[in-house]
Amino acid sequence: MKVTPFAPGRPSDGPVILAFSVAKAKARCPSRVYAAQSGPEMPLITLVPLASINPTAVEMLLDAAFGPDRFTRTAYTIRGGTKPVAALSFAAVEDGVLVGSIQCWPIALVDDDRLFPLIMVGPVAVVPDHQGDGIGRRLMTQALDAAAFTGLDDALMLIGDPDYYGRFFGFSADRTARWAAPGPVERHRLLARGDAVPDSTGMLGPRVAETMPVAASA
Repeated sequence: MKVTPFAPGRPSDGPVILAFSVAKAKARCPSRVYAAQSGPEMPLITLVPLASINPTAVEMLLDAAFGPDRFTRTAYTIRGGTKPVAALSFAAVEDGVLVGSIQCWPIALVDDDRLFPLIMVGPVAVVPDHQGDGIGRRLMTQALDAAAFTGLDDALMLIGDPDYYGRFFGFSADRTARWAAPGPVERHRLLARGDAVPDSTGMLGPRVAETMPVAASA
């Protein structure tokens, strides 16, 4: 299944292919264009800012990747009604079709009167027929590189497989043992990385917009 994005600014009377040129994108930013598969006809995937994709298309992708019951997951409660950090959120596009996305969110660990700012990484969504092609890993790499470039990489967290995210991206549960979540979560899947990750008690929850670093809204 592939999700076709709606063109920004157009009436939502049907799916419209997002205008996209692989050749032009590769010329402007070679590092963001790559082959997702091996073989004689390798599809080219371009990573673009998620803000350039119509939100309806993103929601369709998330439904295809995780199912309509995704809103009941603890991760959704943690990030609450916040908006994703635009500078750290990306889409994977193949021939004008949205095939993957990553979103990062402003959250915090709150303990009494103390608030420790964090960035929640994920979800990483890939359409079912492209899962296993390496798109999710490249989206993660792009988001982490962007976090380092913007100075937002000192306190990152996610909920995920510790073997995978530890091996490839340096996340661990070393400092999350005393964290609490507003819903069920497997303790070993509560992961973090960065010099400013708090080794403290507290409850995870959304962070209000005014506490976000200026760089994230640029």
